[in-house]
Amino acid sequence: MDGHDHLTALLSRLKLTALRDQLDNLIDEAGRRELTIREALTMFCEREVARRDQRRIDMAFGLARFPFVRDLTGFDFGAQPSLDKAQIREIATGRFIANGEAVLLLGPPGVGKTHLAVALGREAIIAGYTVLFTPATTLVAQLAKAHGEGRLEEKLSHYAKPRLLIVDELGYLPFEPDAAHLFFQLVSRRYERGAMLVTSNRAVGEWGQVFGDAVVATAILDRLLHHSHVITIRGDSYRLREKRRSGLLQKTAAAPQPSNA
Repeated sequence: MDGHDHLTALLSRLKLTALRDQLDNLIDEAGRRELTIREALTMFCEREVARRDQRRIDMAFGLARFPFVRDLTGFDFGAQPSLDKAQIREIATGRFIANGEAVLLLGPPGVGKTHLAVALGREAIIAGYTVLFTPATTLVAQLAKAHGEGRLEEKLSHYAKPRLLIVDELGYLPFEPDAAHLFFQLVSRRYERGAMLVTSNRAVGEWGQVFGDAVVATAILDRLLHHSHVITIRGDSYRLREKRRSGLLQKTAAAPQPSNA
């Protein structure tokens, strides 16, 4: 085994795969830049750490189950003047996750709540937190199914595990009977331990109707609002505006306007 093969074998054994795969290029670069041994070692280690960070981020993105790829730079803050950009940036730092707090993104359909939720989830992953995204209907159906099969504890643990749980579109459909109690158990499990980000097209005062149980709704809100950041987006629907812009929707007096636009 020559020196190069021996070094490659050692790097494999040490699991320094970025160094192993880029070895010749890195040595050439160190030579070109006339780095000292200390400087070269620093550069090698930085490349290895960067590869590991990227691998962790890619894996976490996969586990998060985001419905699409969105980031904060792609959000049109100009179209939603009711949003405080500084407040969103503060939330994006992830301090609310470290403190086990809740973020509620409220507003009518189409204003960008899910886009913001995914973008904030991606920022959380980059900051080193584990994230899980779930539509509210899926979450409740999974809890109800597990409850019926005697596996509720196992499913609650699954949803309690990530440092940030994103629940999208709460209130889009009313809860089935008893589902509110299951959701309350999850909120209680995560209370002051795990952060939650909830998007909803309903104002907080309407959550009693969503849950179908005013008492349970109050108990849920009591925990969610205790340490919370409530962001209400008052603006036009992105989706309708884009359709109008592309000529798919004609703004004529004859055209009836959807009630939830």
